[in-house]
Amino acid sequence: MSAFLDALHARLGDAGLLVGGDLSAYERDWRKRYPGQALAVARPASTDEVAAVLKLCHEHRVAVVPQGGNTGLVGGSTPDDSGRQLVLSLSRMKRVRAVDAANASLTAEAGCVLAEAQAAAAAAGLLFPLSLAAEGSCTLGGNLATNAGGTQVLRYGNARELCLGLEVVTASGEVWQGLSGLRKDNTGYDLRDLFIGSEGTLGVITAATMKLYPQPKDRVTALAACGSLEAAVALLGLARERAGDALTGFEVMNRASLALVARELPQLPQPLGAAAWTVLLELSDAESAEHARAVFEGLLEAAVERGSVEDAAIAQNLQQAQAFWHLREAIPLAQAQAGLNIKHDIALPVSAIPGFVAEMDAALATWLPGAEVIDFGHLGDGNLHYNVQAPPGVAPAEFLAAHEAAINERVYDAVQRRGGSISAEHGIGRLKREELARRKDTVALGLMQAIKKALDPQGLMNPGRVL
Repeated sequence: MSAFLDALHARLGDAGLLVGGDLSAYERDWRKRYPGQALAVARPASTDEVAAVLKLCHEHRVAVVPQGGNTGLVGGSTPDDSGRQLVLSLSRMKRVRAVDAANASLTAEAGCVLAEAQAAAAAAGLLFPLSLAAEGSCTLGGNLATNAGGTQVLRYGNARELCLGLEVVTASGEVWQGLSGLRKDNTGYDLRDLFIGSEGTLGVITAATMKLYPQPKDRVTALAACGSLEAAVALLGLARERAGDALTGFEVMNRASLALVARELPQLPQPLGAAAWTVLLELSDAESAEHARAVFEGLLEAAVERGSVEDAAIAQNLQQAQAFWHLREAIPLAQAQAGLNIKHDIALPVSAIPGFVAEMDAALATWLPGAEVIDFGHLGDGNLHYNVQAPPGVAPAEFLAAHEAAINERVYDAVQRRGGSISAEHGIGRLKREELARRKDTVALGLMQAIKKALDPQGLMNPGRVL
């Protein structure tokens, strides 16, 4: 490998190539489930340098693991423990190349932190609506490689729906210039959609052109207590009826998830008393701040009259609204502090969610008494994070080792029976690779394998992930 590393160093220099020393920031995933050992870490500063790296990898048959902010949850962006895989970090490619206000679009490099892309859009008086808890460290390239969702999918869609064009370096080191700002381009196969969600297994996204939207004049945020998940679904229907496209967020949190936050992060205020389910709603109105608040107040009054809501609190200012969102976004942090847990990022038709939760909660209560179900997520778009934690007094790692496989099987069976998906927004990576092979339609798997072989015939792009 010395000839390969020498050639990399000659192209990238000291700042662009890390060999030896402490590389743990690149070798260990956010959940600390997939620690690995990298051959080296390449840190190109331009698309041309990415192309040069991949050409060398192609020539020397070296596997490459593309990495953005390394905030993924499925083990898709860290090397294995062979010491023979090159980590390709896009962290130095972080420029916002252009904001085209007239076209309502933004072009940024793959290493651009999501929050910085949001800020660039805001500086132009526009909104880049992709938003998730890790936005201060996750990157645009990683968001696209995993087709990230987040908290505003209900109105604006996943990363795929927000993307107009891509710049991609192929497995052989060629550069596809597809940074179109067009909303209509019917000229053959949509290559953009091949690379979005491919988790770095087909090529490396180096830049993207994304859609922007008008900034809403006001956002109104509230918490609502519901006695059941069926009541929360009824509230969602009423919110859609009353608010239409102004409904931008609809999150649910079960009693156990907020109790966990209270235990692990007691400094965070919880304005409502304990409820079976707490809903976080947000309305954005581009016409009138007063109109947005009036719609919200009328919506909640109607929900109380119909019995869907037991109690509610409307944020009176931006600080309170941020505190409501912080409560929701603190759940994964509280789980991380509590120890390893069995995570599920599932998608179901909204109508099927109450039945799924009732079935699984009852099964787990009988089978594993004391195990805590931390259930929260984006009810508005049918995405739940149905997570299971060890009973009090049981070591999380031991619980995981003993029960993860069996719990996964029961959860995914129940999801599959209802026409759902085992991965809504986190991707497949290594964590769900075998599940995908077992549960995906065989024709779909065959087509995916054919695409992989055509675009990466040597199998060097993020091997062992997804497929």
